[in-house]
Amino acid sequence: MTDRLPSWRPGETRERLIAYLDDLKSVPVDERVACFDNDGTLWTERPSYIQLDFFVGILTRQVESDPTLRKRPEFAALLSHDAAAMDDIGLERLLGSLTSLLDGLTPEQFTALVLDFKNSYKHRTLGTGLEGLVFQPMLELLEELRALEFTVGVVTGGGTEFVRVISEPLYGIPSELVVGSLIGYDFIRDDQGRPSLVRKSSAHGKLNDKEAKVEHIQMHIGRRPILAAGNTAGDQAMLEYALAGPQPGLAILIDHDDADREFSYAGSAETTADGEPIRDVADRLGWLKVSVANDWVRVFP
Repeated sequence: MTDRLPSWRPGETRERLIAYLDDLKSVPVDERVACFDNDGTLWTERPSYIQLDFFVGILTRQVESDPTLRKRPEFAALLSHDAAAMDDIGLERLLGSLTSLLDGLTPEQFTALVLDFKNSYKHRTLGTGLEGLVFQPMLELLEELRALEFTVGVVTGGGTEFVRVISEPLYGIPSELVVGSLIGYDFIRDDQGRPSLVRKSSAHGKLNDKEAKVEHIQMHIGRRPILAAGNTAGDQAMLEYALAGPQPGLAILIDHDDADREFSYAGSAETTADGEPIRDVADRLGWLKVSVANDWVRVFP
């Protein structure tokens, strides 16, 4: 144990990570860019996505005033926690239906809802608030990268606006460096002519997953990452992209194999069927595969 990365267990994984960080002195500062997936990479994503819990909470409150919402198949599956029905419907359709519940809100109104959720949420199995669901070893890695003057972004399949609210207080990553799935907006004027924006039900552009993550990194950040971290097949393109540039790159795969301290599961994509298991891809391409069970002394703060 040392002052650097204290929650990372001494061994080959930690040594390789530190060796990579120590070998970056020749890389120009403006090329030091790192991109991290969010769910399952920076914080836990089981037994359900935290952002999904946020929207289900909104749904539950709206059903109290409008019971007819229960008749929609998507909402019925969510409210009854019917995993089989949710799998049949698909995550993308579920999230699209939930997004429609907040149609017409201003960005400020949506932010207020997320802040209220942040301050009141308790994880259903771990029993802690959002701050306690962040992975402590990843926080330490973020600090190491900031010390090396990296530009660090979150690249998530989740909604951009939700993650923007929590990214700075939880990770120290500013909202403008969050790249996620976008919601549409309409420009309006109120009765007194003052301009404003309101949310639309429809998404803006592609769901931020798989190859779209790389496309959106270029569109929103405009710089290629040399370090990328993820945990599922949905992150594969981003991790490969980080290794394909002219500077030395590092691709990190978080392998969730600790049922005692967190959860144990394979990192499959939610939006499409996987091909080669992502753990096998990591081995074949030489990624840094991080075992939660074996490489982390401590999982949560």
